[in-house]
Amino acid sequence: MKKRVFDVVIVGGGISGCALTYTLARYTNIKSIALLEKYGNLAAVNSNARSNSQTLHCGDIETNYSLAKAGQVKRQANMLVHYAKQVEKNDFLFKFPKMILAVGDEECEKLAKRHEEFAETFPYMELWDAAKIAEVEPNVALVNGQPRPEKILASGCTDEYSAVNYGLIAKSFIASARKHSSDIAIHLSTQAQKIQKFDDHYEITTPQGTFMSRYVVVSAGAHSLLLANQLGHGLDLSILPMAGSFYYTPKLLNGKVYTIQNDKLPFAALHGDPDLIEPNKTRFGPTALMLPKLERYTGGTYWEFWKSLKLDFKVTKVFWDLMKDSDIRNYIFRNFAFEIPGIRKRLFLKDARKILPGLQLDDLQFAEGVGGLRPQVIDKTSMQLKLGEASITPQGENLIFNMTPSPGATTCLYNAYRDTRRICQGLGLELKREQLVNELLEGHDLFSD
Repeated sequence: MKKRVFDVVIVGGGISGCALTYTLARYTNIKSIALLEKYGNLAAVNSNARSNSQTLHCGDIETNYSLAKAGQVKRQANMLVHYAKQVEKNDFLFKFPKMILAVGDEECEKLAKRHEEFAETFPYMELWDAAKIAEVEPNVALVNGQPRPEKILASGCTDEYSAVNYGLIAKSFIASARKHSSDIAIHLSTQAQKIQKFDDHYEITTPQGTFMSRYVVVSAGAHSLLLANQLGHGLDLSILPMAGSFYYTPKLLNGKVYTIQNDKLPFAALHGDPDLIEPNKTRFGPTALMLPKLERYTGGTYWEFWKSLKLDFKVTKVFWDLMKDSDIRNYIFRNFAFEIPGIRKRLFLKDARKILPGLQLDDLQFAEGVGGLRPQVIDKTSMQLKLGEASITPQGENLIFNMTPSPGATTCLYNAYRDTRRICQGLGLELKREQLVNELLEGHDLFSD
């Protein structure tokens, strides 16, 4: 009996793979899709709510974004909002107050300038003085009922979507996809081990058998690079896995409070968030720690890390350049200390008091088993650390390999639209472009051609 050949096989059942399954089923005339996930559940690793900050990154409170980048991310993030309005049950997207908090004269001056610069792109953001901050987040502005001593200022809002359970939205994508296509095969506990190219198709080897496909998309985080390397692609790239840990307090914040990013640090600034799966707690973090593995809290993946690191002179030089900067060096050493039981709470308390000045040591609890791992990419040609998403699309091949650190989850539908366009072109499929643009992009396409 002849083996079946799928139109598209997607490797990785996280938010990215599930979003692509949805856009292919909803907005193309594709006949068959198979999604392979190595764990027993969808969204089991970085898309799980315990593995990320549960934030809809819109560019309004992320001070590491330029105005151009923030505007771009805002439109991409709004695709999730438009999707949520179309489904019968939105149990994954929530509105909480959110703000950028500035502490001290220098930060307040910087924030005021930023707020003015970003006002046209984010007209709903307001500039809040200490009194207004106290109304929205009393524990940020007050200590024992008295105003905190430092000058504070915030750019914030109270009625915008700000929090997402990405695990639930991933499962919603699959449920929605199945309403538009009857031929979607979801294979859990099915790990892609090898991809081979043949004349008119690809074969993906798994312990559960071989899958044949006309087009393959790998959205498996850091593992995407390893599968690309098997076929000779992405050999100029290396993976630097950055893990994030978090701390819990009792529920002391009503919404999301972000701090101002240090421009020299390529990692996220501290923030406090409501926790969607621990509603009586506030979560603080993330810390940033390089770990020699590709997944957090799943065991193993150490050897995979060494294969993806490709340690040589070029990679070493990137590390050396990072460590030469005293701000980055001190930050890295301090974040190592955040992982040491016995001292980590006292060290983290000092940082967390920037948000909650009255926070006490007994209020802090290390969040065991919480936090994910982001595959930051090193470009060995330019010898630079590339922040943000990375995608390998070999010319003339029906292959895509995606590595999507933040804001990859937020922009999952944009990335899915981008890849759907490529797939339609590669396979000669019909793309229902006007329908997608009207439903997810308010009639204004993100692509000009």
